[in-house]
Amino acid sequence: MKLPPITFKPILKPRAWGGDTLRRFGKSIETGTPTGESWELADLPESIQDGRSRIEGGPHDGQTLRSLIEADPEGILGRAKPGPDGGFPLLVKLLDARDNLSVQLHPSADYALEHPGSFLKTEAWVILDAEPGARIYAGIREDIDQTGFKRALDSGEVKDILVSEIVEPGDCIFLESGLCHALGAGILAAEIQTPSDTTFRVWDWNRNDPDRQLHIEQALECVRLGTGQRTDWPRLTRSSEARRLAHHGLDVVTLVHCDRFTIERYEPSPGGEGSIAFDLPTNGMPHVLMAAAGGARITAGDVDIELARGGTGLVPAGARQAHIELQVRDNQRPALLHAVPPDPLLESLA
Repeated sequence: MKLPPITFKPILKPRAWGGDTLRRFGKSIETGTPTGESWELADLPESIQDGRSRIEGGPHDGQTLRSLIEADPEGILGRAKPGPDGGFPLLVKLLDARDNLSVQLHPSADYALEHPGSFLKTEAWVILDAEPGARIYAGIREDIDQTGFKRALDSGEVKDILVSEIVEPGDCIFLESGLCHALGAGILAAEIQTPSDTTFRVWDWNRNDPDRQLHIEQALECVRLGTGQRTDWPRLTRSSEARRLAHHGLDVVTLVHCDRFTIERYEPSPGGEGSIAFDLPTNGMPHVLMAAAGGARITAGDVDIELARGGTGLVPAGARQAHIELQVRDNQRPALLHAVPPDPLLESLA
């Protein structure tokens, strides 16, 4: 099966902490319905309600991504290892935090092994929009041990032990499974993660909402504390400090490179024209692309897709190569996020 570049119908998720900022990113938000998440590319188990993306447009319009993988796994995934239940190995969302999200964490490796249906959830936030002074919360102070963590949960004084940072558009936050974290109010972020919806809520800013259950027992089993929170990749990568490689007017900015995914940002080099075109070889791997600003046209073979700000597309591994045009739209210089799962071939050569 010859597979063209693919776009998906967003799966919108109402959330108590959400707002309507996603409307500015091209999403059809109903008036009066706080919408916290837009699942841009999702392929979770059937047990997750509205957890599988459907193709929008083209010859496969209306089909699920899972059905394409089942029909032609090599064409979609290439060498990429599928997710835990055979699906696509990445989950991509947009998050609109009008209010603070709950402080939460995701399963540890040991917990996931012992509890079928629970999966690791390592993720990264790329800040797309942020009000002045907006904060993220990522990690617990390293002087806090298990007893101190439990004491803070019991007293409702969790904010005092959280590590927080003011963030700006372009910054990236890397969150390994097991790390306590919360997205702060006034932030819109792209979230790229492993395909899991297993979340343990540990503190909800003392909202005391009976409909928002806490998961203290599970959290105490999984939480990273002390130096166990340190990772090979920095927890916070400032846009201005990220590794940047320039080539013929195109900058490639590395935001995360870990054993679960690599995330880059493509943008015109400073001082150059706003629009630029280049080729992206797939090298036998699937590539996810999201327009963080401006727009993009992605062409593979004789099929092209258009991405406006907030739009997400997939270039299947079988496409071999994609031609990408970054475009100025709405007076915005283009910025295109690029995410790819780990390549087993490169891992074997390391």
